[in-house]
Amino acid sequence: MNLSSPNAVNALLKRFNLHAKRRFGQNFLVDANTLNKIVQSGSLSEGSRVLEIGAGLGVLTSKLADAVTTAGRVVSIEIDRNLLPVLAETVGSLPQVRVVSADALTLDWHEFIPKYLGPERASVIANIPYNITSPLIASMLECQELFRVLVFLVQKEVAVRLAAGAGSPDYGAFSVFVQYHASVEIVGIVGRKVFYPPPDVDSAIIRLTPRETPPVDVRDKQMLFAVVRASFGQRRKSLLNALSGDPSLGWDRETAANALTIADIDPGRRGETLSMEEFARIANTTYPS
Repeated sequence: MNLSSPNAVNALLKRFNLHAKRRFGQNFLVDANTLNKIVQSGSLSEGSRVLEIGAGLGVLTSKLADAVTTAGRVVSIEIDRNLLPVLAETVGSLPQVRVVSADALTLDWHEFIPKYLGPERASVIANIPYNITSPLIASMLECQELFRVLVFLVQKEVAVRLAAGAGSPDYGAFSVFVQYHASVEIVGIVGRKVFYPPPDVDSAIIRLTPRETPPVDVRDKQMLFAVVRASFGQRRKSLLNALSGDPSLGWDRETAANALTIADIDPGRRGETLSMEEFARIANTTYPS
């Protein structure tokens, strides 16, 4: 079934007496070129194991099924139970596809991936609802060893933030978190007119490739991210004030000053100017060498 047009999607929704739901972030992709680019970004083979978040009407799902053929497997998660009858019609006959009715934010990936996709690393390819982008990416990167690649169609400004480097106005704590766990590449920008209904913002295809080893030498990952969060907590504050004023980090002014001295970092700098390596140096000062 060809659903790569607004008219086809509108007709299908009307036939099932459905409409796009804002609370589920439903903006259905209706452009064949964009669909192909998303699939190609995952570098799938015939035997790939693929996870899709948000099956929607099955438009991307069917493209993924074509890419892996019957030798592979596509598991697509859909939270909206009202779409299950639609999916039964659009992708139900594809032997390599399985639709799972669930909320992706509540799943234990260490349990879910082996159960539905087997022991091999999975490729995640999805047009995800924009309102769950950050928590979903965070939950997946916390267990990055399960995934070969993660390709997402996300809000453009989110993609820019994930790829931003030190000194950029888009650089933040989540940029550091994501880049610690994966290499980040913006594959392409996608206009809002290729969706039905069109969203209020442009989008981007982003590819995250989980790292085999961390990009910096850090003795305690949790301490690293505590330092990062504190440093970005109040952007207008100097590092000394930000680190000593964050209750979750628990450093007094003397502790923060000593850490910055040992790490050879000017206490007057601001968090957004620091590289990941500099954040790691600060975090590592809490442990004897």
